[in-house]
Amino acid sequence: MSHALDRRLAIIFNPVAGRRRPGMVEQVMAAATAAGAVVALHTTDAAGHATAIARDLARSATADVIVAAGGDGTINEVVNGMAMAGTGELPPLGVVPLGTANVLAHELGLVGDPVRIGRQLALGPARPVRAGVANGRLFTMMAGVGMDARVVAGIDPALKRRVGKGAYALGGLREILAGPGLDYDVMVTAPDGTITRHRAVSCILCKGHYYAGTFVLAPDIRLEQPLLHAVLFTRPGRLAALTYAAAMTLGRLGGRPDILVLPAVSARIDGPTGEPVQGDGDIIARLPVDISVWGGRLRVLGM
Repeated sequence: MSHALDRRLAIIFNPVAGRRRPGMVEQVMAAATAAGAVVALHTTDAAGHATAIARDLARSATADVIVAAGGDGTINEVVNGMAMAGTGELPPLGVVPLGTANVLAHELGLVGDPVRIGRQLALGPARPVRAGVANGRLFTMMAGVGMDARVVAGIDPALKRRVGKGAYALGGLREILAGPGLDYDVMVTAPDGTITRHRAVSCILCKGHYYAGTFVLAPDIRLEQPLLHAVLFTRPGRLAALTYAAAMTLGRLGGRPDILVLPAVSARIDGPTGEPVQGDGDIIARLPVDISVWGGRLRVLGM
């Protein structure tokens, strides 16, 4: 990848996500241009469009960096499009955080000042990361089943645009009030090849330590590791769900006997056929699901 002052940036912009931070993309572009980058803007007009744009850009080799400007769902679309290109080495991924949670951006230290982000895109180095894959669909931060997946599946996009994270809080409350959740059978393969079987009411496979913004779910996993951390919530019931939510908010999930955090190279989750699987905040698969570390190579720009 070029570190010269003519680095070509192709920014894939989701204008729906951009409503949350009006003017930020323009500020990032101005800062990147001032730092010497050559910037091209590609605006999406429907779900899935970012995937097609990223695929075509990766195939054409016309960009030194492909930048996802949107939320975690936009980033997920871009990464999957790049992977579909079928080329050799992929260009690095850049991020302009415009979404509700911006989990990957927090993991990379790319939140806040648009001038700093623009300069990072124009001049910063890339680092290798290892994505996950769920039934053939890539994710960068997490994939899971249970209450969080059902909340994601039930989110009203219009409400999300109006109240942001509040839509998820309302969805979580709705799920808790709905009563006992489902039970999932989780087969976890450890790095040494050992396979263990577990029952859980929710299971989240993490590639990074942040979740839903800056909540820490798996404190010891990092993006560059060729591992997942399987976080299993094992106690059912409304009270347990409320306790888990409070503990996560207060940063007190660690050490609980009813939460298991297991290093894994893969996991298979079985439950009611068709139950949703969320990845990076969108529904990316349905049960049963096989989740593992992607064998391809991805590089990202970050602090």
